[in-house]
Amino acid sequence: MDKKILDLLNEQINKEFFSAYLYLDMANFYSGKGLDGFANWFEVQTKEEVDHAMLMYQYLHNNDENAVLEAVGKPDKSYKELIEPLQAALEHEKYITASIHNIYGEAQGLNDFRTTQFLDWFVKEQGEEEKNATDLIQKMELFGSEAKGLYMLDAELKARVYAAPSLVL
Repeated sequence: MDKKILDLLNEQINKEFFSAYLYLDMANFYSGKGLDGFANWFEVQTKEEVDHAMLMYQYLHNNDENAVLEAVGKPDKSYKELIEPLQAALEHEKYITASIHNIYGEAQGLNDFRTTQFLDWFVKEQGEEEKNATDLIQKMELFGSEAKGLYMLDAELKARVYAAPSLVL
């Protein structure tokens, strides 16, 4: 594996673990507001981000490389309005998408077909992540300003369950 690709994948592992911390912090915010459904939604997101990091970790090991585990940064945002974590999550997903696209482009430029094929799943996943975040913001804008609508949206989000990815490495 090219050293540049190895370094980028290791950086991405750290970004995925940071994403998990960030979403757990958002879950904590909503839990403190009594919105268990919103908290659940972000707890599921947390598990997905850990899975993403572990998929990359396993990919490196499957290619006779070691992962370099760096310190995970502390989330540094604070929120006042209920919509703010949702907006921050969308911006973060866009950042992660750009990072995945960067790795993909570098792998393509090096004719690293194995890595581009591996990253195909992540490219698709990021499209879904951005759509989910956008949809949640739209629902919050439509229904979140009145108590009954917020209650129903919270109940909808409480029903979300975690499903591990089915990516074959």
